[in-house]
Order: sequence, then C-alpha cells, then structure tokens
Amino acid sequence: MDVQLRASDDDRHRVVAELQRHTGAGRLTLDEFSDRVAAVWTARTLGELADLTRDLPTAPAPAGPADATGHGRRELLVLFAVAAATLLLLGIFMALSR
Repeated sequence: MDVQLRASDDDRHRVVAELQRHTGAGRLTLDEFSDRVAAVWTARTLGELADLTRDLPTAPAPAGPADATGHGRRELLVLFAVAAATLLLLGIFMALSR
C-alpha cells in the first residue's frame, strides 16, 4: 500500500466500519471511536487512515453463535448505539460548521 495515495470515500467507509467492529468488541470507548471517526473524515491519504487503526488487530476474532444469554443481541445493540452516537456527532458538527 502506498501511504501517500489519496484516500477515497470507500476507503473512509471501510475504516469507519472497522472502528465500529472494534468498538463493539470493547477495544475502543465511544469517545475514542468518535475522535477517530472525526479523523477519518479529515484524512487525505491512505497512510493517515492506516494510522487510525494501527493499534488495533487487523482481523477481529470471529463472532461465535449467539448463546442463550442474548450475547449476540447485546453486540447488535452496542453497534446500534455507536452508529446513533456517530450520527448525532455528525449532526452537531454540521450544525456548528454552518
């Protein structure tokens, strides 16, 4: 990967999805997730995007089947909460930038 190449929107979406997975797995707090997502959208190169996930494992452990305690449902709710928080922060950012 040439770290000097310009990042595309698809590259940014891929990194945000990776950050969401790591947040759902408990590797990032919501504050860390929000900070990194904000940095994703201002990143210009693939190297800048790579820096945002450098301290995270490249392939999160595969999720096992949901057990009887509803573990799979909890992960889905956490992912939904992360997505909602991201949308809220994006809305606030857009409102303040006008």
